[in-house]
Amino acid sequence: MTASSGDGTPVLLVGVDFGLPHFDGDLEELGLLAQTAGMKPVARLTCKRKAPDAALFVGSGKADEIRTLAQMHGAAEVLFDQSLSPAQQRNLERHLELPVNDRTLLILEIFAQRARSHEGKLQVELARLQYLSTRLVRRWSHLERQTGGIGARGGPGEKQIELDRRMIGDAVKRTRERLVKVKRQRTTQRRQRERRDTFNISLVGYTNAGKSTLFNALVKARAYAADQLFATLDTTTRQLYLGDAGRSVSLSDTVGFIRDLPHGLVDAFQATLQEAIDADLLLHVVDASNPGFPEQMAQVQKVLNEIGAADIPQILVFNKLDSLQAEQRPPLLEDQYDVDGHVFPRLFVSARSGEGVDALRHALSLRVLAAQKCMTPDAAIELPGAAP
Repeated sequence: MTASSGDGTPVLLVGVDFGLPHFDGDLEELGLLAQTAGMKPVARLTCKRKAPDAALFVGSGKADEIRTLAQMHGAAEVLFDQSLSPAQQRNLERHLELPVNDRTLLILEIFAQRARSHEGKLQVELARLQYLSTRLVRRWSHLERQTGGIGARGGPGEKQIELDRRMIGDAVKRTRERLVKVKRQRTTQRRQRERRDTFNISLVGYTNAGKSTLFNALVKARAYAADQLFATLDTTTRQLYLGDAGRSVSLSDTVGFIRDLPHGLVDAFQATLQEAIDADLLLHVVDASNPGFPEQMAQVQKVLNEIGAADIPQILVFNKLDSLQAEQRPPLLEDQYDVDGHVFPRLFVSARSGEGVDALRHALSLRVLAAQKCMTPDAAIELPGAAP
């Protein structure tokens, strides 16, 4: 267990290792998520279990240890790196006498803070309503079931739960209907681009890989970019002129992916991610300076599979070349890389310094020319290191 500092509500981070390969032993990503949400991680605790405890997720002994550690460091809340069931969350709060939340709610809170467009706010609201609907039993546990004068079971608690459930159900329905309208508008906009014979490129990648910085470098835009998780939530589309191809293409910057992205968000952001589904080419941006980039790439591929975009051609863009030490720099800035048996062209760039960006523009031009000539991309692009 370790302590750390920062600004915001003091929180204790808890992670449970169930033997899965992606377990973050240092809880680094959870800590970044907490800081992004305006919290201050003051202590971290990890433990190992074969399976979650049905009542307390971590077992009573470890729960006692969490309570002691929280008191020692003055934590006002406990955050778990895994998703908790409503019952586990309720039991933990009673045992620890502190608010308890999980990774899912933390991501939802960040999305709620960062959403700017009308569509983004609707999508976040839908995901939050769906999450809240499973927590009603926890919110109204202080209102007990009572026996009425004529012997009928029921009481104010049960009635309030039913009222809230109905209100949330109505809100979900209204939000879905509004999202359908937004999705219809996006479909109309895409059809207009298709009629103009536009070549569509979407930036995808793990959160904080530098997608927005690369987007700005390519189109000279001013999309919000910051060294933090989920800096960009709303899809931004601009025209990118490729001199070597003699034409413009449509370039879209999409929301970043993350490990264990709540399924409600994947569903709710279907309209936003539609830009990736309908793309002619995906630029999969990877943080080359992050030692865990293979796992991050696997998570991106997993989400692309979930939204039906796995078969769209990809170019891997290994970003943050400027953050690599001299001995870490690759011998070639353009080569090929194998991802689960699929070989993709790869380019190393620094969106911040501009190194490699011109080579990326050239690669994009070749893709566009290949599409115009009805050629296969492999026939058009001959990157150094590529198989003949």
